[in-house]
Amino acid sequence: MPAKFDWDDAEDIAIALADKFPDTDPMTVRFTDLHKWITELSGFSGDPMGSNEGKLEAIQMAWHEEFQERQA
Repeated sequence: MPAKFDWDDAEDIAIALADKFPDTDPMTVRFTDLHKWITELSGFSGDPMGSNEGKLEAIQMAWHEEFQERQA
């Protein structure tokens, strides 16, 4: 994983979220909480105002895939 990542690094963010919240089903997380959690991640260097619904959805789906792989 890169030392720094931004909103467009959905897979890197997904891995970091899966590491930090291993028992959380990403599909149950509200976008407001997801946004907050992402901006609080170590290594996140993006502008907190630089997200949008599409970017959050892409991150949520990447996290969901990571979550499912870890549950297998």
